[in-house]
Amino acid sequence: MGILGIVLSLAGLMYFAYRGLNVLLLAPLMTMMACLFHTDTPMLATLTQVYMPAVGGYVVKYLPLFLLGSLFGKLMSESGSADTIARIVAGKLGARHAVLAVIASCAVLTYGGVSLFVVAFAMEPLAVSLFREANLHRRFIPGAIAVGAFTFTMTALPGTPAIQNAIPMPYFGTDTFAAPGLGIIASLIMGGIGSWWIIRRTRKAQAAGEVFTEKSTAVATVRENLPSALTAFAPLIVVFAFNYIFSRVLLPSWDHAYLLEKLYGATTLDKVIGTWALVVALILGILSILVLHFKRMKNPLEAVNRGTLDCMLPVFNTASEVGYGNAIAALSSFALIKAGILGMSGSNPLVSEAVAVNVLAGITGSSSGGLSIALEALGKTYLDMAVAQGISPELLHRVGTIASGGFDTLPHNGAVITLLAICGMDHKRSYFDIFMVAVVFPVVATVTVVTLGTMFGSF
Repeated sequence: MGILGIVLSLAGLMYFAYRGLNVLLLAPLMTMMACLFHTDTPMLATLTQVYMPAVGGYVVKYLPLFLLGSLFGKLMSESGSADTIARIVAGKLGARHAVLAVIASCAVLTYGGVSLFVVAFAMEPLAVSLFREANLHRRFIPGAIAVGAFTFTMTALPGTPAIQNAIPMPYFGTDTFAAPGLGIIASLIMGGIGSWWIIRRTRKAQAAGEVFTEKSTAVATVRENLPSALTAFAPLIVVFAFNYIFSRVLLPSWDHAYLLEKLYGATTLDKVIGTWALVVALILGILSILVLHFKRMKNPLEAVNRGTLDCMLPVFNTASEVGYGNAIAALSSFALIKAGILGMSGSNPLVSEAVAVNVLAGITGSSSGGLSIALEALGKTYLDMAVAQGISPELLHRVGTIASGGFDTLPHNGAVITLLAICGMDHKRSYFDIFMVAVVFPVVATVTVVTLGTMFGSF
């Protein structure tokens, strides 16, 4: 009965999330429903003593990254830097390579730290213009944006400041540059095959008579006083460079003996170095935007406030999912599920991690949520197994992040629904291509990385 309760609560989480119910309310409701099937579990105590502390713990751990990442993306948008970068990249490739222009523009922006939602809003009018000139059907625009924004720049490229690449750091003592070689291979698979797929699909549709005939829903606004290429790209370079310098050079050389004190969490440098480096890099990136573009922004104070507030819903949504995962993991019947997850991979923690993260990301419709739940419940187990087998924690990090970007992009995913709405499309016309480039090919990349990592280790 206990396992049935967990299955029903997971099904409810997926179904009602797809129907639009906010996860802030949905997660505790599904937690209590699962408790009803466990006679040995007090519902109210689970809610207040397990669920809520887990929610709070997640917010404490990741709020700086959500906040600074949201603020950085908002300022990149408000300063016109995102528009400049998108137009430069698209302009270099031109309408002849419209699909690649859209993918490359999205990739540069998201790898630089701009929110995928900001990228989608910024790119849609430009993508419509490119597709119109190339006479390509608009139903392929969501797929092209998904390749550049939802896949390799989110999970695989070394150093990406995406939250998915930051979540494993405190669990495995890694940083955002973990297993760079395998990350690059996975990026080539997702970016290369994804691009090939959308290009092939557009050409096949064009040959069959599907061309740009629909009226655009985009509001194409022409911004004036856009920044130069140098000042637009500068903040992205600042974030990447200082993230690397602090994580790999400066912070490891400092004295951190004080971290062993109870006041500072009685921890070690490897548990916080990745977070510290990314926090410093994002702060410096934000300051560089304000210094370079302060006069260009209409209302800098409003942009700062808006960017700060925009992080609240994402961080609490994810924290609620983590609270749900912790509550489920505390149920007596979860021991059987945990044994099954670990048993299906034999003794290979990489396979088990990839499966667990993908399944949970698919259920929650969230890459960050699924990854966080999996690592909260099984992260220490995977690390202990890896250490015993001589597997690098960096490999665990990269497998976890890449796996989080697979089944998360099922039809109920919030980013999918938002992207389709922005592009004026629906699931019937555009989701198949999103599914191929953001679900199938990332799973292929995950399998490849797990295979190579098992054979050759981390590189």
